[in-house]
Amino acid sequence: MKIITWNCNGAFRKKYHALEDEGADILVIQECEDPARSTKAFQRWAGSSYLWSGENKNKGIGVFARSGYELRVLGLEDDGLQLFLPFSVNDKLNLIAVWTKHAGSPNFRYIGQFWKYLQLHKDSIRELNPVICGDFNSNVIWDDWDRWWNHSDVVRELDEIGFESLYHFVSGEAQGKESSPTLYLYRKTDRPYHIDYVFVPSEVLAGSRLKVGVHGEWLEYSDHMPVIFEVPSLDKVTN
Repeated sequence: MKIITWNCNGAFRKKYHALEDEGADILVIQECEDPARSTKAFQRWAGSSYLWSGENKNKGIGVFARSGYELRVLGLEDDGLQLFLPFSVNDKLNLIAVWTKHAGSPNFRYIGQFWKYLQLHKDSIRELNPVICGDFNSNVIWDDWDRWWNHSDVVRELDEIGFESLYHFVSGEAQGKESSPTLYLYRKTDRPYHIDYVFVPSEVLAGSRLKVGVHGEWLEYSDHMPVIFEVPSLDKVTN
């Protein structure tokens, strides 16, 4: 199954065509407008097999599936944390779409939102065995030495329950040493960061593939590069 996660930097209704040649089965799009409150053309493209979540109708998480795939929201409550959309594909493959936000929290912004979500649902995540992907707005280079949780702790806790970063497995690079940026801040090529991730169950790492889009092709659309990956057949990703 081929999946793309991409922070489109808004107005996905004007950009979805840029992904069509990739032939993805599932699109996970951050900063995506709500199709139900968008243009008729975008509604027709989205069809009936999509999910959307967000507080702002212009910027949430949208999930879109090719014909033949059925999407269903999973019951992992966010408890006010932002922004997570857990879902299943054909009731076989489970995913958690991620777009961490400041969320008005002085202490648990961005990766802190995911850390708290992980504490809430660690047992369920272990049981559901999902692919976890999206814009985490985080990197080990921003670890705060005097905070009792940080990016490194999230990576470690995911590893403890059997999930690894697919990018780092494929590239062989260490956290914080990524050679393929997923964000060019303010679309400036001299301000590259790696902040978008795909975590997969460890048992399917060897059968999965991943690539990151390059700025020459994607900066006209967004400050983020799409992360394009493939995971093995559905029955290998579920318990």
